[in-house]
Amino acid sequence: MYYNNRISRMLLCILVFSQLNSLRALAGENKGEEWFSKAVKTSAYQLNKATAVYTPGQNPRSINPNGSVRVAPYTDWTTGFFPGSLWYAYELTHDNNLKQQAGKFTLALDSVRYIKNTHDVGFMLFCSYGNAFRITKDKAYLPALKDGVANLAARFNPKVGAIRSWDFSWWHYPVIIDNMMNLEYLYWSAKEFKQPKYTDIANAHALTSMKNHFRKDYSSYHVVDYDAKTGKVLAQRTHQGVTDESAWARGQAWGLYGYAMCYANTKKPEFLEQAKHIAAFIMNHPRMPKDKVPVWDFDVHNAVDVEEKAPRDASAAAVIASGLLELSTQVKDGKKYLDYAEDILKSLSSDEYLAKPDENQYFILKHSVGALLYNSETDTPLNYADYYYLEALKRYAEIKKINLGN
Repeated sequence: MYYNNRISRMLLCILVFSQLNSLRALAGENKGEEWFSKAVKTSAYQLNKATAVYTPGQNPRSINPNGSVRVAPYTDWTTGFFPGSLWYAYELTHDNNLKQQAGKFTLALDSVRYIKNTHDVGFMLFCSYGNAFRITKDKAYLPALKDGVANLAARFNPKVGAIRSWDFSWWHYPVIIDNMMNLEYLYWSAKEFKQPKYTDIANAHALTSMKNHFRKDYSSYHVVDYDAKTGKVLAQRTHQGVTDESAWARGQAWGLYGYAMCYANTKKPEFLEQAKHIAAFIMNHPRMPKDKVPVWDFDVHNAVDVEEKAPRDASAAAVIASGLLELSTQVKDGKKYLDYAEDILKSLSSDEYLAKPDENQYFILKHSVGALLYNSETDTPLNYADYYYLEALKRYAEIKKINLGN
């Protein structure tokens, strides 16, 4: 009897010790990354709860002023971010329920493959189906990706040298800085589907945007409108910022991320130099707050009527962090980019921005801005803030070699 009890106690100790080691590995305690553990655990908890509340194909986008959830149907430009977040959370935790739900929410977007009237199919499909295939290697995800990228490429005008972003009637041929993000879909598809023309389109778009979207200080306009027949620049606007000449925070983030990604895919030195210049503009900006989470526009101080409404934009911060982490792996002096991104992630993982479990309608981050001037999604969670936050956490874990467990 004594022998049996001793064996039982030993087995129990081994089990407890094993569980503690797993938790420590996830927490990165051997690297002093307790904030990282909290971020991952909170994110996984919120997303698991969200999958029990929301219906595939009707994905949570943000929270309305009355506290209700704004839902994104499959036609919404943000619809791919929620399933993409599930895929990233699965990678960070190895939680099989997250993987199962990610598959369900991804497959519910199959009809996106037929959408032809927007560049956003990159956000919609590559963040969902793209991550699904990358992680699972299941070829069932490929047909939608193949159809979607063909529709994206068809929006390229060789005379302009860029992909048309919007089909809104009041523009001639609008190209927005956000469009830089969707070039990754083209680069990936060029290899996967053996279509080198997709690389040519992506490179041309990046070069055209470099020429016409950026000012001398490497801040960017949001929209450049072209003459579709001649390629002439008709107007340079900032549709979602304070003024046409202001530096809308998320727009700067899109540019940084976009050119770091372009360099990673092409090794063209001009793309790397552009990414470094944009990073310098952001990192050295005199109005960047101490916690490195920018307000929605860096030049909000120039507009008296909105100065009292200057909420932070966690979505811009998350994109900046993810872009800087990518950039840090592409250059010799990458530590300065890694350190800055780490500071952002620690801020976003603090109680100021990271939701408490069961709060925030199961979104992960608080305090983002969609389009303040249009009274749309001001100081609210946004699904793309969560997506790029999780992507940044994953990149950070890979760079820092944090053991995520099995």
